[in-house]
Amino acid sequence: MSGDATLKVACIQICSVKEIERNLAVVTSLLAKAAEAGAKLVVLPENFAFMGGSEEEKRALVEDQADSSILKFLSQQAVQHGIAIIGGTLLLSGRDGKIRNVCPVYDAKGDLIALYDKIHLFDMEYNGESYHESALIEAGEKPVTVSIEGFKVGLSICYDLRFPELYRRYVDAGCQLLVNVAAFTAITGRAHWQPLLRARAIENQCYMLASAQSGRHPDGRQTWGHSMIINPWGEVVEELAEGEGFISAELSMQKLEQVRASMPVLQHKKL
Repeated sequence: MSGDATLKVACIQICSVKEIERNLAVVTSLLAKAAEAGAKLVVLPENFAFMGGSEEEKRALVEDQADSSILKFLSQQAVQHGIAIIGGTLLLSGRDGKIRNVCPVYDAKGDLIALYDKIHLFDMEYNGESYHESALIEAGEKPVTVSIEGFKVGLSICYDLRFPELYRRYVDAGCQLLVNVAAFTAITGRAHWQPLLRARAIENQCYMLASAQSGRHPDGRQTWGHSMIINPWGEVVEELAEGEGFISAELSMQKLEQVRASMPVLQHKKL
């Protein structure tokens, strides 16, 4: 780890629909713009290629990892722009009739360097809204880290954000950058999204990148948006409240080390 390492990053925010071609066209355009702005790591939101369909429609689109068209798309985009891509999530075939909700990571050469399966599944009954992700999705079992341009990165998906022990595992493993790819509901996002993101950055003295869905989707679900880049002091450096687009910022290892040295919380923990 080099104290003078820097990394230009970008978070893409979209409102995905059921038409995969439309979603990929939007992502293609935004990846090109983010790369043109100098980003070397670009993060996509959860369900970037397809969102808003029924369970039957989701099952019909599930691919095997070995021949996934979405994974090939991400690899090609990484090579074309010479960037690393944290590819939101896509649905891959799982076990026992269930589906995997997986976050893939590609390096700038187009090689798949990590796959993270969502560990915590979103089951909620609140204020008239109901979600039962565990009925369809096979839960992941392992945290996953990956090294990108001198930064060690811990991966997470949406509802994982509510479980601080996952992120403490990541910082204990040496991470300086935490990433959450999300499709946070508007009702929960309004109340909890920013406080949780800032808390994860503050308590772990890490950068936090959060790339989110934003808007109303074909099944009526409304997502919160507010993609953010947060520094290790917990300050929101960049935010895109609504709509489709991207935000970018330069991460500094020196800034992170200064925060950790000035208040050595990670050295003070007892449990």
